[in-house]
Amino acid sequence: MPKRFFRRYLPRDTGELDQGGSLRRVIGRRLADPNLWHLNRRSISGGMAIGLFLAWMPIPFQMMPAALIAILLRMNLPTAVVLVWVSNPLTWGPMYWSAYRLGIWLLDREPRAVEDLDFKPETAWFFDEMLAIWQPLLLGCTLLAVISATAGYALTRIVWRLHIVSWIAERRRQRKRRINRHRDRGG
Repeated sequence: MPKRFFRRYLPRDTGELDQGGSLRRVIGRRLADPNLWHLNRRSISGGMAIGLFLAWMPIPFQMMPAALIAILLRMNLPTAVVLVWVSNPLTWGPMYWSAYRLGIWLLDREPRAVEDLDFKPETAWFFDEMLAIWQPLLLGCTLLAVISATAGYALTRIVWRLHIVSWIAERRRQRKRRINRHRDRGG
């Protein structure tokens, strides 16, 4: 993975985090843990899994649980927090609709007809509708979250590994060219 790209946006020294004020006092020394900011295969893939898992969860303020879980598991904090934004106001509809449909299919239920919704812009209407759909929605979201997190984790590890293997192969080719040039010059 291109470490130089990510390093531009990460703190140079975890001591810089000591100036965090109240957030620093709440979370304590855990935020200064260098493992939260390291760019290695384990921490990035773990942050990817955390972020993608929580992106599917229909909960408010998904970034907070992502940050807390990344801190507790010592995974890459920025990756976990940024990937939560896979779910955003533009993607909520398709994501949760597909999760609901998957849940309906798995529970072998009939989907609610749009004509039966009788939309009212009231909090009571919203909670009544959520009571009717929460089981298939939560089942679908959980299943898609596990699939996404697992796929993101595995894909990140595979791509990282392939990048390292190609980098090593390129280094060997360069070394071989230097040795051959040196031999050709008679050295």
